[in-house]
Amino acid sequence: MNVESVSIRRARREDVPAIVAMLADDHLGRGRERLEDPLPAAYYQAFERVERDSNLTLVVAESEGRVVGCLQLAVLAGISSQGGIRGLLEDVRVASDCRSRGIGERLVQWAVAEAKSRGCNLVELLTHQTRTDAQRFYKRLGFTASHVGMTVRF
Repeated sequence: MNVESVSIRRARREDVPAIVAMLADDHLGRGRERLEDPLPAAYYQAFERVERDSNLTLVVAESEGRVVGCLQLAVLAGISSQGGIRGLLEDVRVASDCRSRGIGERLVQWAVAEAKSRGCNLVELLTHQTRTDAQRFYKRLGFTASHVGMTVRF
């Protein structure tokens, strides 16, 4: 597969199984996703919520009819940074057999350009501290480590 043959498009309902498979395909995702056939209804319900929210955009990278990557862009208005709008990247994934081919870079570049076109003055992302390869990838694309993230689970 050649990265030039990869197109980025808005995700569709039928893409949900491929997206969940990519989310489940690492040491963190295996413990939090339920990759079953059929998929739990919660995934499709979440997809519908994302589709209804104009500030959320879920996209996939597709090559030869196969979904090979995904990400979600959230556009967040706020008071800080002089009322600036920020883009937040979530769930950036590339199918394991398609990594190191430029697909992730293309997805992130698409998201940054989309965030700019929607008036964002910065783009942020979160990556787990154990994902050192992902951290190197994002640094190579110009992101800097600027925050300490914390989580409370319910």
